[in-house]
Amino acid sequence: MNYIITYTVYVLIISVLMGLTTWKLYKKMGYNPLFSFVPFYNYLIILKETKHPKWWAVLSYFPIVGPIMMSVFHIFLMKKFGKRGFVNGLLTVILPFIFMATVNYSKNPEIETEEEEEEAKKKETFLGSVTFAVVFATIIHAFITQPFGIPTGSMERTLLVGDFLFVNKWAYGFRMPMRPVALPFLQGTIMDTGEKGNPKDDPKSYIDAVKLPYLRIPGYDEVKRYDIVVFNYPQDSVHTAIDRKDPYVKRCIGIPGDVIEFRAGRLFVNNAPEKILGDEQQQHGYLVTTGSQLDIPQLYKAYGFLPVQENQNNTGFVYAFQGLTDQIAKEIKALPQVIEMKEMIEEKGVGAVRYKLNADKTAYTKHIDTTQSIYPINKPWNQDWYGPLRIPKKGDVVTLNQETLPTYQWIISEYEHNKLENKNGKIYINGQETNQYTIKQNYYMMIGDNRDASLDARFFGVVPEENIVGRPMFTWLSVEGLFSDASSTYQAPGKKIRWDRMFKATNTGESNKTSYWWVAVAILVLFFGWDYFAKLFKKKKEED
Repeated sequence: MNYIITYTVYVLIISVLMGLTTWKLYKKMGYNPLFSFVPFYNYLIILKETKHPKWWAVLSYFPIVGPIMMSVFHIFLMKKFGKRGFVNGLLTVILPFIFMATVNYSKNPEIETEEEEEEAKKKETFLGSVTFAVVFATIIHAFITQPFGIPTGSMERTLLVGDFLFVNKWAYGFRMPMRPVALPFLQGTIMDTGEKGNPKDDPKSYIDAVKLPYLRIPGYDEVKRYDIVVFNYPQDSVHTAIDRKDPYVKRCIGIPGDVIEFRAGRLFVNNAPEKILGDEQQQHGYLVTTGSQLDIPQLYKAYGFLPVQENQNNTGFVYAFQGLTDQIAKEIKALPQVIEMKEMIEEKGVGAVRYKLNADKTAYTKHIDTTQSIYPINKPWNQDWYGPLRIPKKGDVVTLNQETLPTYQWIISEYEHNKLENKNGKIYINGQETNQYTIKQNYYMMIGDNRDASLDARFFGVVPEENIVGRPMFTWLSVEGLFSDASSTYQAPGKKIRWDRMFKATNTGESNKTSYWWVAVAILVLFFGWDYFAKLFKKKKEED
């Protein structure tokens, strides 16, 4: 309900601005000036007068798409009154209500003659086609499916570094955009303009001041245990808008109410060993001691993704493999150079707490780096010995004290937007002292299949339902060697397309993937053939 109210206010503000800056122009076109204040209908009149499809008016106030279409409609109106050319168009886009007001309140704005209008339209056919293509692609991207790339190896070898996926936004329910005024196709920032790798000083791709509350339209499925899920990183400190936080992809190993636990790097769900799906290839870190150097480039060719740190000592070489499947580990252990091989498992009972560096990066401060520390920070847990942890479920009433607070404080204050205070051993929520709290939404545990090289829920905590983006459908492109790995001594030998992975389903749980080549062909035919078939139909209609 809050979303609808906020959205209505947003539409009314835009409509008032539109009316105040164009009423005289509507009167000049022969309409009641009050029509310039009426949402949708004011743009319908512009489309009618400029001979464009009237159904475009429906797109006027769509989040993300709406601002693009509004700019297009404003340009149409300005052209109707002779304001053509690059400069006029630019002013209409960046200062719409100011520029339109200067035309509206000028002494005698004149409508173009039909001859002038027809001559100008012939020169703008290409621009119109590009605009339509951008709008069409934006609708697909924002409201149906979104492309997503895999830059890190946290899901190896289930999803590979260099895989590009299409994500179904409707499976778990479509989350309405929360920043409706934004540049299309961009997630959070426009480009890296400041300190390299630091997004805090980069320009944002959206207007943060224009915001809408969270609203999800019910989907046709729910997040199931062991689904691969795309979600927004919960503890992104750069972007306050949930839908603009960095997108992550992990496996949902625990749903609301589940109890999860890691024992020596192996996962147990509700006290039972996890279920390993047919398309899941788990990996773990291994330390390998050899008498002579391994041929890592040859191993790359044999096994694909193989990040490793190589170090030489007095007796030979030590290799720290980031992630190996059980089968690959067995085969590497059998190599003649290998003296010893052991899985890297952290010591039980030792908590993994990390601290932040000083500004000069020479020493650590006492401030805990929560993004690199195991969640919650007061438990003697690490990524191999973790839990048991019960995943919060909507309606749960949890006990709050100094021991349990680190588990729930981020949920209460950040995800469920309460004022949380911990003073003199007492806990206050919204100014009221309390020792319990009722959970307002469902939460999930998202873990990478490459268990020892994954920044996942063991570090950033449970993922709120409002952060869920959708479910990957298929891989539309896969390129080996596209992203370098700074943590590896060796890199993939060059770039090459993995043709065998393209247009295959990513979330079936089956080892044999379904090919979606026919979908790709249909999309390409539709995209490139639309203009041809439209012209053919128009020609036939004229002949008839």
